[in-house]
Amino acid sequence: MQNLNILHTQWRRAAQASVLLGLALASNNASAGAAPQLKQLPEFVKSAVDFRPLSNGDWLILDKKALRLVSPTGVERTTMKVRAKQFDVRENTDSAFAVLIDSNTQNALPIRIQEGQFQLHAKLPPATTALDASCLFRDQQQLMHLFLIAKSGHTQQWVLEGNQPRLVRNLALPANAKSCEVDDKTETLYVNEEDFGVWAYSAQSESSAARQAVQLRQPFGRLQQGAQAMHVSSSGVAVLDEAGKNIFLSTVTKQDWKITKQFSNKTNAAWPQQTGSLRTLDTDTKTNFYLRDDSKNAWMQIASLPRKKDTPQESIPVLIPQVQTEEMSRFGDAADDPAIWNHPTDSQLSRILGTNKKQGLLVYDMQGKQTQLLEVGRLNNVDVRQHIQWQDGVSDIAIATQRDDYSLILFDIDGNGTLQEASRIATGLKDIYGTCLYQPSRGGLEAFVNDKGGVVQHWRIERKNGKYQGTQLRQLKLATQPEGCVVDDKTAHLFIGEEKRGVWLTNADAAQASAFKLIAKVGQHLRADVEGLALYHGKQETYLVVSSQGDNSYVIYDAQAPFSYRGKFRIGFNLAKGIDGSSETDGLEVSSASFGAGYNKGIMIVQDGHKHLPDGAQNFKYIDWQQITLALKLVD
Repeated sequence: MQNLNILHTQWRRAAQASVLLGLALASNNASAGAAPQLKQLPEFVKSAVDFRPLSNGDWLILDKKALRLVSPTGVERTTMKVRAKQFDVRENTDSAFAVLIDSNTQNALPIRIQEGQFQLHAKLPPATTALDASCLFRDQQQLMHLFLIAKSGHTQQWVLEGNQPRLVRNLALPANAKSCEVDDKTETLYVNEEDFGVWAYSAQSESSAARQAVQLRQPFGRLQQGAQAMHVSSSGVAVLDEAGKNIFLSTVTKQDWKITKQFSNKTNAAWPQQTGSLRTLDTDTKTNFYLRDDSKNAWMQIASLPRKKDTPQESIPVLIPQVQTEEMSRFGDAADDPAIWNHPTDSQLSRILGTNKKQGLLVYDMQGKQTQLLEVGRLNNVDVRQHIQWQDGVSDIAIATQRDDYSLILFDIDGNGTLQEASRIATGLKDIYGTCLYQPSRGGLEAFVNDKGGVVQHWRIERKNGKYQGTQLRQLKLATQPEGCVVDDKTAHLFIGEEKRGVWLTNADAAQASAFKLIAKVGQHLRADVEGLALYHGKQETYLVVSSQGDNSYVIYDAQAPFSYRGKFRIGFNLAKGIDGSSETDGLEVSSASFGAGYNKGIMIVQDGHKHLPDGAQNFKYIDWQQITLALKLVD
């Protein structure tokens, strides 16, 4: 099985770090509400095709021809005539939400359950292909999502908030999926592939479609002929093999999925002769396992385990983007690094610069509209400095790494935020990557540039008679690949990220050279890859902002010793404006300047590695810094 573990490390770490802020259904660990204290299933439940207990004591029961809501004493509150094989449900404070696939029409039916009644939620578009499975997911923003898996494997993820469902993204999952289920707590989507086994994916809408084998058929795993059924509980993922003779309970470790318990018909006299359905129910102290005896059309409990205690995890706030830029004109991994140019008299006329690794440099206004494209080749990182004192005048400048000729490209920026290429400085690097600028207190301009081999060059940039030239001052070395870097001009602190190790500190002043010191290590808070770095200069404090690509988050540290950790956050949906969240961020930039309404305390710009709602080419997102201040209780 280990050889089939093809889940990207980034997803696994993100899933393990995920925190559910509000749980729903009591019957698995994706859910909340007080679990019913059951010694056995009520008689009116035993003949159901599928069932779920609700936290108020009611039961949702699926029969062959109807979905029914039944009171704790067996009194039917309401019913909906429908043919379906299975359903999923989540609970809110005063209502519940269910979804099933109508076998006659192949349409997914979202149903709101409130005050003892069923009500169809906003309709989804009619099905255009046969659907095999559907399941619900509540994300960290408490938004309700729906996965629809077609027989072909084509999968859609919808967000169901409001009156109009919205398509978030398309996925390619296994064909002929028998069922799916999401653990909201770990944000993990489980899919049962017919005749093969169970796979785990990240349910995060911003994640990639990498997968991990949970339990597979022999000889890749221990299942006989595949998985007949599965169910998620607080104790792990329970899988009934195709033969209906064994239940395997699996839990995830840092390395792989492991089987922690097996129940077998050979050692259990209560095991039904014919079964194809599995359910688990969590009580406060136990996880109970049920199989459906198909010969008797009845559910029976066949095992029980002590309930596994939930592991407390860090609560990560989810913030809302205000603006997104127009999409890149190139698909794939294109957008990389942003920079900010502040207009000298009207901050609302400021510009956001963004590199395109397949095209050049793009310029956007504060509403995300593209104002300029400089097709100068494959650019990686970009940085800006303003009001630079030269021998022949004052100017604003942007600098970017050019990956075709391994040069530093310099751009002049005029008073309206229009850029023009001014010069190129050959670096001699073998694989140029990241860069950042340094404006020493003594004047002038310096630049740091690195390559994938760990080499870091330090350059002085000068301008005479309107022409730029560069002089290399020194060369530094990290053990492995760096990228993002940033310099605090006031303290001459150079922060540089080594992707797999963490953030290093050294002196940006060549005359005060110092050894590298690791100030933020990859591990508990920071997850590889370490990517973009930026500094927020508040009135009292300066903060270092780091892109933690491995768990799709952004980490804040003090920018002064002892470089204390201040918290982390993620960026989620702004459904009102049709903006998705951000993930796998490469570059980012922040500024404490006021940019007018919505950004009075500053702004943060991030690259988004996956554009959704709907799918599209990559872009950049704008976030009000005030949100970050409030969420992490920072000092301005």
